[in-house]
Amino acid sequence: MVLTTSENNKANGNSMTGQKQPSQIWRHPIHFLSFGFGSGLAQFAPGTFGTLAAIPVYLLLEPLGYMIFAIVTVALFLVGVVLCHTTALALGSHDHPAIVWDEIVGYLITMFMVPQGWEWVLAGFLLFRFFDILKPWPIRWIDRQVHGGFGIMLDDVLAGVFACLCLQGLVIWVL
Repeated sequence: MVLTTSENNKANGNSMTGQKQPSQIWRHPIHFLSFGFGSGLAQFAPGTFGTLAAIPVYLLLEPLGYMIFAIVTVALFLVGVVLCHTTALALGSHDHPAIVWDEIVGYLITMFMVPQGWEWVLAGFLLFRFFDILKPWPIRWIDRQVHGGFGIMLDDVLAGVFACLCLQGLVIWVL
């Protein structure tokens, strides 16, 4: 999918004045991954669509066991630092709304050691989106103060940790 500058601005609901947005940037494999396999290009709520894109990733990793799940999640975080940094630089933006690789990793963190079942997938989705949107302290502070790929990833990692702790509490309470 190739978006022109005006289409991209419209899709993200802002003018993004001063940010680079050449059309070839949308075809680059690093940007394709940063954009959550294209889910970040959604016309509204790209973070929510990025989190939806994380669900199949979770479903593929979940049967592999906790240790492999954790190793892959850490690897995806480290790769994400580079992906998000590269895309943010190319777009001239601190944290462009279309960059949603961080949501994918944040959701995986949320779902660490959660029982199987659609109800847990949904609860994890709702909790992660809650913390990612609300950004309680220190998440909001980190989002504003820590830049580059690490900063883009870190606020969603913390949202995932907060959501994971709540989800684990819910698991203990329900089961």
